[in-house]
Formats: sequence, C-alpha cells, structure tokens
Amino acid sequence: MLSKATVKLIRSLDSRKGRRAEGLFVAEGPKLVGELLGRFVCTRLLATDRWLQAHSHLSPDIQIDTVTDDELQRASLQSSPQQVIALFRIPQESVDVQSIAAQQLCIALDGVQDPGNLGTIVRLADWFGVEHIFCSSGTADIWNPKAVQATMGGLARVSVHYVDLADIFRRLPADIPIYGTSLQGDSLWSASLSTHGFIVMGNEGNGVSEEINALCRSRLLIPNYPAGRATTESLNVAMATGIVLAEFRRKMSGAVC
Repeated sequence: MLSKATVKLIRSLDSRKGRRAEGLFVAEGPKLVGELLGRFVCTRLLATDRWLQAHSHLSPDIQIDTVTDDELQRASLQSSPQQVIALFRIPQESVDVQSIAAQQLCIALDGVQDPGNLGTIVRLADWFGVEHIFCSSGTADIWNPKAVQATMGGLARVSVHYVDLADIFRRLPADIPIYGTSLQGDSLWSASLSTHGFIVMGNEGNGVSEEINALCRSRLLIPNYPAGRATTESLNVAMATGIVLAEFRRKMSGAVC
C-alpha cells in the first residue's frame, strides 16, 4: 500500500525548497524514466506491474514500490500519470567551462524564468548536439518537475550547470566567442558563426541583461520577414533558441538554403 509519507515526499519535490532538502528530483512516464535511468542515480521507483514486468534488470539499490493505477494517480504531479514515477539524486557536477567552450558550442541562459521554456531548450540542445547549458542563478530550476518533463529525456545527454555567467565571461580568453541575442544585433543569416563558444539567450520579457549584454562579443538578431513589416514584438525564447541553433548547425554543415 502506498503510504502517506511517500506521497508527501513526492509532493515536496514540486518545490525548489523540497528538492534542495531531499537532494532529489522526480520524473514520470516510461520514456522519460527509461532515458534517465542510464544517466542519474535512481533511489526509488513507484511503478505498476505492467512497467515492472518490462524492466526486470533494475539495480538492487533502488527501492521499488509496486502500485496500482489509482495509487499512481494519487502520488503523481502530472494530470495523466503513466505507469512509473522515479526519484533521482540531483547530481553535483563541476566542469572546466573554459575548456568546454573552447571546443564545443554551448548555450548560456540569462534569467529564463519559465520551467517549460527551460525544459524545451534542453530538448532542443539535445537535438542539435549541444551537450552543456550554463544558467545564471536567476534562471528557472532544471529539476522542477515541469522542466524535467519538458526535456523529453534530453537531460540524459545534456548537462545543465548553474554558474556566475558574468564572472565566467570576464575570464574567457578573447578567442572564445560569446554571441548575445538582441533586437539590436546583426542578422543571424549573414553573420559569421563559430563551431564553439556561447550562445546567450535572455529572459522572456527583458532579454539579455545589461551586465551580460556588455560582455557579449557579437550580437545576433533573428530578422522578421519581410523587413519593416509590423509584427509581434519578440519570439518565445525556446522558439528563438531552436532557430539560432539550426542556423549555427546549418553553417557548420556547409548546407545552402
């Protein structure tokens, strides 16, 4: 029988305070949990017989609770739970930012607030082969259940780090590009783009902050079409990230329009 304490634990992970206290995050659904089992340390699973029968080689270190669909519904943070809920340890990782940015294309997020946008950006990074995302302290928590679900498993291959972006950018050698996205930037279509460095995406309402914008070495604009036509004020940050990444990869591959 599913205990009240277990339900309370899972519910507590819906808040950043609860996740920090427990050192855990929650993921739900067969596809997402299946992807993350190979990447993160799983401490506990709540699963139906159907799911468990298809996963007979789980680590003996995982506490497994067999639950009914009704019990899963009671514990779930989702409106339509599917077969399994997993609790994973939040990783504590340190990386050499300068070394990574000197060799790979990275994303920097400056104050992205919406967990859904953050998760979608991780999913886009996964699609376009970006392995590292560096977030300001004011960016949403990637371990928020909404963000985790929105990654659609991208967290298995994309590492998300919380850092002091300004401090990192000030320390970077001059030959590592920092591309800021801005309505005052140069056209993305005609800009010369590198295979490494940072692409900076800003807050949904205010864009890249003044401090970070001042540290960017190039600024890029996604032009609307046709030029001069009255249009919406800006693009959703996740949508804009997808467009920018697609153009970087297109130029890297030598493709032509």
